[in-house]
Amino acid sequence: MKILVFEYITGGGFNKQNLPEALLAEGCLMLQALLDDLRRYAQLGHELEVMVMLDQRVNALINTSGLQAVVISPEQNTTDEFTRLAQHCDAIWPIAPEFDGILQGLCQTVADLNKLLLTSPAQAVAIAGDKWLSYQKLKQHHITTVPTRLFIGVNQYEGDCSAWVVKPLDGVGCLDSYILTDRHDFMAMQARSGRYIIQPQLAGQTISLSCLFKHGRAWLLCANQQQFTISKQQYHLAELMVNYTEQLAAYRPLVDAIALALPELWGYVGIDLIETPEQTWVLEINPRLTTSFVGIYEALGLNVAEAVMQLVHGVPLLKTQCHQAVSLQVSS
Repeated sequence: MKILVFEYITGGGFNKQNLPEALLAEGCLMLQALLDDLRRYAQLGHELEVMVMLDQRVNALINTSGLQAVVISPEQNTTDEFTRLAQHCDAIWPIAPEFDGILQGLCQTVADLNKLLLTSPAQAVAIAGDKWLSYQKLKQHHITTVPTRLFIGVNQYEGDCSAWVVKPLDGVGCLDSYILTDRHDFMAMQARSGRYIIQPQLAGQTISLSCLFKHGRAWLLCANQQQFTISKQQYHLAELMVNYTEQLAAYRPLVDAIALALPELWGYVGIDLIETPEQTWVLEINPRLTTSFVGIYEALGLNVAEAVMQLVHGVPLLKTQCHQAVSLQVSS
């Protein structure tokens, strides 16, 4: 099998402009972890050829030993190159942000080429990648999720709430999300272009779940604790504790409920939660690899890429070799 790996930030998605520092470090981490997993999978005797697209500015930052690297220059059209390379591969594994329909478009291209997609399909990304649509879907299935409204402007200011969080409908991570505390903040936010949602700021523990999904079924791999800093009215992910607890039973019913609510989800999916003393709230669903994925092999001895390949033909075996918490320091 020949697989094309395309991580958008490091693979040429920004080849005609400056690389976004806020996303580059995590993009490099995720890409390297995926390539390492695929290399381990091939070393088990599986016939596998891996091709990876790399922006020429990050070519030296990624270990592609034993793999085929295709360097993308500023003169090339990255979308056209992705399509051309995908035509010569059996399967495609894209990692991309949801904003501007990037991830959805890549997944649709793979479907149009009738190639095997190793992530959730475009129709799943269309829902999970849109925070307003995913909120409505979760609410429809009676899954507790952070109260969400479309951001209209200063008229939504309510003095009885201490703080709100406003974020793009299709944002990734904390990018372009803001904490609003007073009417002046609302007025400043209203002046920005784009479509946003608004949510009350909930005080609680921020948790992410690393999962596999397939046609309404789900497998919970691990739970991860997130630590954020706040600077200039924005959250910044500072540290991840991957597999921070062995007590996963409380999360399994929630993951199963999400699988039934969104049966289109397939492959690796990250779920962000906020845990308060009274309730566990779903914040968002990420239909792609997340930063937590980077620490899973070290934490569990589990090869996620191998598990995804097992999903293609049946169910994942999920044989873990160890069980430890792994800290990831994330550049903000």
